[in-house]
Amino acid sequence: MIEVPSDRVQQVASLQETLGYEFSDLRLLNKALTHKSYVNEKNESLKHNERFEFLGDSVLDILVSDYLVRKYSNYAEGTLSKIRAAVVNESCLADLARKIELGKYLLLGKGEDLSGGRDKSSILADAFEAVAGALFRDGGLDSVSKVFLPLLQEEISNFAHSWSFRDFKSELQEYTQEKWVCTPSYKVVNELGPDHAKEFEVAVMVKNIVKGQGLGRSKKEAEQAAAKMALESFSGLSKV
Repeated sequence: MIEVPSDRVQQVASLQETLGYEFSDLRLLNKALTHKSYVNEKNESLKHNERFEFLGDSVLDILVSDYLVRKYSNYAEGTLSKIRAAVVNESCLADLARKIELGKYLLLGKGEDLSGGRDKSSILADAFEAVAGALFRDGGLDSVSKVFLPLLQEEISNFAHSWSFRDFKSELQEYTQEKWVCTPSYKVVNELGPDHAKEFEVAVMVKNIVKGQGLGRSKKEAEQAAAKMALESFSGLSKV
């Protein structure tokens, strides 16, 4: 791996300050910030960041998965998978890269630079993963966690508390099976409104006791609302 020029060392010093981490081997960070367009243009024996991107993708998956399992222990597996996928997707990672101004440290080919590559979501997300991969190589998973988890936690929390990512029925079923070795049952107790704009009211029962009721434009939606209410009745489990 080629040594990092002194002017480049100074340039990335502020990024290390932003990350709160100083690389033992600065060549790793420099490689993580090197886009293939720069290597192709320079035609030097440089290495671009795609291998670190591959590594960083797995590292971030582990980091987010571990945090979700510890923080949201009552969430169903399917819900956790959806949250993780939303957090580590291109759009979210690109936004996080923008927060730490990662774009200004990238080594890009002139054409890519002139076409707005420093703010291109695909390039930023890949670079974010590559830096995670480089940091893992330099300091291990604990170091990655200290640097990247604070950046990821707000996004994780936003998605974790969004209805679109929650499967309250699965969460309630897992909870009742573990707690009482039983499954909840659902019953439509009322239908409201005309046929073209009907609403359903559903009750959910645990051991034949009504634990929640919910309204929805479909039975499925009403069941989700009822399950959410039931979870909240069990010590606020849905409000993690």
